[in-house]
Amino acid sequence: MAKKTPGLNTGSMADISFLLLTFFLLTSSINTDQGIQRRLPPPLQDNQEVPKINQRNVLRILVNMHDQLLVNGEVLSDVRQLRSITKEFIENPTNDPHRSEKQAKYIDDLGENAMVSKGVVSLQNDRGTSYAMYIAVQNQLTMAFNELRDEYSQQRFGKPYEKISENQKKGVQKIYPISISEAEPSNYGGKK
Repeated sequence: MAKKTPGLNTGSMADISFLLLTFFLLTSSINTDQGIQRRLPPPLQDNQEVPKINQRNVLRILVNMHDQLLVNGEVLSDVRQLRSITKEFIENPTNDPHRSEKQAKYIDDLGENAMVSKGVVSLQNDRGTSYAMYIAVQNQLTMAFNELRDEYSQQRFGKPYEKISENQKKGVQKIYPISISEAEPSNYGGKK
């Protein structure tokens, strides 16, 4: 009669795998500070009306499923052009009637009146837009606002935005708030 080979003792296998799982969970770091930082507007009250925005004050950006940009009805061939277009729209140095209006506003953090843009960037993506294009558009928009803040800080305080005081930063943020309205993605080009 043949000898029976003893089976492997697998009783402690579950304990070992649990310990390994716990070890890797505890020793791996999970970075939670990644993402797109945007402050959402407060929810509307029941009796509150949606604010009316003059069409002149809206920069419309559409991104289709083929990662093509349409800015205010015109095709944009390079996403890097979006930064200068956004800056020009918000700043509107020549008071062009096709770009955003400005209004005088008292900025208490700076103790002075400043001209503040009424401009809003309206962004809508297709559901088939690639993640890389979505991030590229977001980066260009963020860079545009950061450059406007930096240029104002250099002109007003003689220092870059990152080197001014927290109170001054709050004031500059009120002059150049990041006003981006992002609509729910839609299916412009059908299914991908």
